[in-house]
Amino acid sequence: MNNNIIEMKNITKSFFIGKPNQLDILKNININIKKGEFISIVGASGSGKSTLMNIIGALDRQTSGEYILDDVDISKISDNNLSEIRNKKIGFVFQTSNLIPRTNSLKNVELPMLYYGVDRKTRKNKALALLQLVGMEDRITHLPNELSGGQKQRVAIARALANDPDIILADEPTGALDSETGRLIMDIFHKIHETQGRTIILITHEMKLANETQRIITLKDGEIVGEKNNGFKNIFSLV
Repeated sequence: MNNNIIEMKNITKSFFIGKPNQLDILKNININIKKGEFISIVGASGSGKSTLMNIIGALDRQTSGEYILDDVDISKISDNNLSEIRNKKIGFVFQTSNLIPRTNSLKNVELPMLYYGVDRKTRKNKALALLQLVGMEDRITHLPNELSGGQKQRVAIARALANDPDIILADEPTGALDSETGRLIMDIFHKIHETQGRTIILITHEMKLANETQRIITLKDGEIVGEKNNGFKNIFSLV
């Protein structure tokens, strides 16, 4: 049985294709990620991290190469179906929380479920449970401008979990936070990983955070230049 949730083979991403000023952002990227794995992708600004994240998250398509997401060949999927796969399979957490400004914490977490036609009672109960998971049960009626940066990020994590995604894709989730608040956010990711067995992909430039993950993939100038296995045992990897 194939235990990989992500398989990337010879992925390239280029712009101005075939022109003298062709720009190759990603070059022959090969990555396998197992179900339930917690990995980090690190690299300096301009290394190709964001481009790779967009392809992994099905927000963009590769120029060439093969991307298999949970046994589905992404290159053969229409844009409409790709949107559905993305919304169901992947929960996004960005550096900024991107919460709806005039909507309270509870409603923000309910929003992805609303798009899927989940009934009101189920939405509310699940949103409450997710806010409790991230320690925000006492802020359910607060608007984003009534929350601190760390609190907004916790609501964003709860929202990312709303549709039970197999993968959490976190792009510099602590980048705008102080070190103490960032520590709290990382602890929540560890809690989600350990208790729910979700696959978590952390995009970061901070090696201190990357070293907390099971495996570190290092990018430089659009190429993988290193891979380190931290050897953490994952009880969910064979589920």
